Amino acid sequence: MGMESRPNSDYTRAWSPPGDIEYAKLADRTRLRYVKAGSGPALILLHTVRTQLDHFQLVIPKILHAFTVYAIDMPGMGWSDITPGASYTEPALRRGVVEFVTTLDLKDVTLAGESMGATVSLTASTELEDRVRRVVAFNPYDYSKGVGRANRVASIYVSSARLPVIGPVVTRMENQPVLGIVMRGGLLDGNKLPNHYLTELRRVGRRRGYPRVAREVFRNVGSMIAAREIYGRVTVPVTLIYGDHDWSRIPEREANLSLLPGAQSISLAETGHFAALEQPARVAEILLQHPDA
Repeated sequence: MGMESRPNSDYTRAWSPPGDIEYAKLADRTRLRYVKAGSGPALILLHTVRTQLDHFQLVIPKILHAFTVYAIDMPGMGWSDITPGASYTEPALRRGVVEFVTTLDLKDVTLAGESMGATVSLTASTELEDRVRRVVAFNPYDYSKGVGRANRVASIYVSSARLPVIGPVVTRMENQPVLGIVMRGGLLDGNKLPNHYLTELRRVGRRRGYPRVAREVFRNVGSMIAAREIYGRVTVPVTLIYGDHDWSRIPEREANLSLLPGAQSISLAETGHFAALEQPARVAEILLQHPDA
């Protein structure tokens, strides 16, 4: 199939007809796609590894009465601009999110994310100072092997994608069946991955330059682990949530709680790594806790 060269938000418009799909231009002229919908204090939603803002499509309709939601495609992902040679380390993603908030001059913000988005929410809060009111972090992505823990296929695929010579070939050859197996490894119930969403993720995977983006994100899990050193600088209230079947291990979860003294801790029963897909009502309920506090 041919490569997609221009942004196409048809899928997002199908599930979010009331939302405004816009682009924020950063200092380097890179554009970040985002959906803005609802009313109330600002809530920024940051997605997981190898996904996009549509990851929250089952959550957003449940919270629009309480927040002005800004769901972002992080740099190079979804339908945000792909910049040749760009970095996709945690500091680079953090920089994009911080600049997004300051460019739109958002204040009194709740930063919420899942997986990679949770880690970036925590670290970005340390640079946004009094613009952030709280952080809600679902299943932070800050441990060895990362998505390679999802299942055996994911382990083989991600390990191969990280290799210097065959890695680019592996990510260019990504297909929908393999992507589906990898993604379902983030769910306790694999049937919770909508086929239409998987089709959209694969469509994005055909964008010109996207195989390199995916490979760099897989390769840079080390920078996500290193980001844990910043957790101790977080000063705003934090809610730290883990699915009881998340990829992280109990000692890793406890270690993060020790780095975030005073954080509220929640465990989601019968939930894997992708809580927004598996337990959207529960995720919405947690986001709605004390939105005006």
